[in-house]
Amino acid sequence: MAVQAQFQNGDMAPVQKNGPIEEDVEFDEEVDNSEQAMKNARKVKRVHRSSSGSESSNSNHATEKNMSGPLAIRKNSRKSRDGKGRGLPKKGGAGGKGTWGAPGDELFEDGHCRDVKDPNYDSESEDEYVVDMIKPKISIEELNKILEPVLLEYYDNGNTEEVIRTINEMDVNAEKSQILEIALSKALDHKAAHREMTSVLISDLYGKILSSNDVSTGFDAILNNLAELTIDTPEAPAVIGQFIARAIADDCIAPKFVMTYKGNVDDEHKQAALDKAELLLSRKHGIVRLDNIWGTGGGIRPVKYLVKQMVLLLKEYLSSGDIAEATRCLQELEVPHFHHELVYEATVMVIEDSSDRAAHRMCDLLKSLSDSVIITPEQMSQGFRRVYDALPDIVLDVPSAYTLLERFAEMCHREGVITTALLRELPQRGRKRFVSEGDGGRIKEVSV
Repeated sequence: MAVQAQFQNGDMAPVQKNGPIEEDVEFDEEVDNSEQAMKNARKVKRVHRSSSGSESSNSNHATEKNMSGPLAIRKNSRKSRDGKGRGLPKKGGAGGKGTWGAPGDELFEDGHCRDVKDPNYDSESEDEYVVDMIKPKISIEELNKILEPVLLEYYDNGNTEEVIRTINEMDVNAEKSQILEIALSKALDHKAAHREMTSVLISDLYGKILSSNDVSTGFDAILNNLAELTIDTPEAPAVIGQFIARAIADDCIAPKFVMTYKGNVDDEHKQAALDKAELLLSRKHGIVRLDNIWGTGGGIRPVKYLVKQMVLLLKEYLSSGDIAEATRCLQELEVPHFHHELVYEATVMVIEDSSDRAAHRMCDLLKSLSDSVIITPEQMSQGFRRVYDALPDIVLDVPSAYTLLERFAEMCHREGVITTALLRELPQRGRKRFVSEGDGGRIKEVSV
């Protein structure tokens, strides 16, 4: 669209809009009151270099052509002008210099400036740093929850290598002396056989997981906490003293451990434990005797010893009739896998005694042990089957063994001690024919 400009002399000059950039029109006017009239104004144009010549015209036409296409590149478009970019925001959307950075960077701001180009950087206060991964140390209560099932499983299988492997796999960040402290605390609540296993465990852990310093630190913690342990376990001072003496005998701690407390003890429970340890170590051949300080229990004992103890408790029971005492003696032997021997000895004792009193008392004992599941049905059946198998030898000493055994088995069946199937397995022997019957047991010939 063209617009015409009219000069003072009446001439018309066309002016083009939307073309090259136009600047102000300078008018040189000289006014003279008398002579001069207005001179013609001269229009001055100055075109920018970017818009000069035919190149400017061609560029504008090309731009307009590109803007009209489907892939038009606009002013604020993120696509590269040369068509080689991926269309991603600059610097991952974090902005350029002087910006706040990417969203979320403020969460990791710690107040320190480690960028040399940052105006807040201070070379004297900002040193080089190394980031290391650390594990928080767990408390003794948390470690107790972790080690408790491990120790209980060890009391069942007695495998120290399994305990060592499990502790290494757990990789807990705690003081190693706390392992000893927890093991001793658990041993106070168990019987002598488990305390012997705990001493063996401490000896096996020494050198692999525990050091001499760890063992000493663990015993120090137990001695300092002995007053509280005595509330639940009154014999705790004597037991801890035995553990200290046994650890010294196993070379886990030095003998001077007890001497370091001389004159520095202000607690009676701690003093009692140290006196017990010193007494055990001062005995003649004390180090050798300490290997058996907790006694030999369970399957470690010889079979002959276990058989002798069961026969003694059965004879004592026949005299007193105290079922509770007999049960306690049987449980102290700690051989649940060998309870079939008690059933065998009790049945043979009934056959040899051949009295109703012995049969009734033994039946009452077996019924009590069966009802409390101290003797399992499998152990009960195994004990009676052993008597069935040995009956041909027993009958040599007791001719009426078959009759007595049948009577006792029926009595136990009525009380629910043995099953019907086991009663039916009872061996039967045909009636013996004597010479006094006239034929001496010979079959007579049939006369025609």
